[in-house]
Amino acid sequence: MSLKDTFTREEWFKIMTGPGRAGAAIVASSPSGVTGLLAEARAIADSVRDNVSRAGRTPLMEAMAADLLGTPPTADELKGMDVERARGLEDAKRLSLEGVRQAVWLVSSKASPEDAAAYRAMLLEVAQKTAHAAKEGGFLGMGGEQVNDKERAMLAELEALMGPALTSGGTVTHETPPLAAPGPDGSGNSN
Repeated sequence: MSLKDTFTREEWFKIMTGPGRAGAAIVASSPSGVTGLLAEARAIADSVRDNVSRAGRTPLMEAMAADLLGTPPTADELKGMDVERARGLEDAKRLSLEGVRQAVWLVSSKASPEDAAAYRAMLLEVAQKTAHAAKEGGFLGMGGEQVNDKERAMLAELEALMGPALTSGGTVTHETPPLAAPGPDGSGNSN
């Protein structure tokens, strides 16, 4: 049985989309122009590729690399996935953070501490490289700053969400599994 088989199809989808969600949280926190968005998208892809291609990678990184090199899922395979669409920037940030939280929880609860630490480190690296990919607030390439206050705040929020184990190598533990979506009244309760 491979590591990937430890997860359901839906769980694996959340794990595979976690890095993109970490990058999307940064993008949504401070949207750039077209060239900035392209640079940020490239930073996400390059960072994921770098992480799953490193020598000495963990079994989780190997499973992710194999999936990325394989055949992409068909539209029919993706139909069964419960993917909520963002209706604005605040919604995109909320959904991205929730996706990261769920992915980290899944890896921490079902994979080794080494896999969990490597996954959290990858998510943080994706977010950092996305934040540094394009200058914000300049005019015609002049002025602006590489990482603005909104991006710094989102990086801090992502670090807090992933827990202190990022630097200590331990596992993140949660008392309850992640919520799939808030209830109709927005409280998280299903009634």
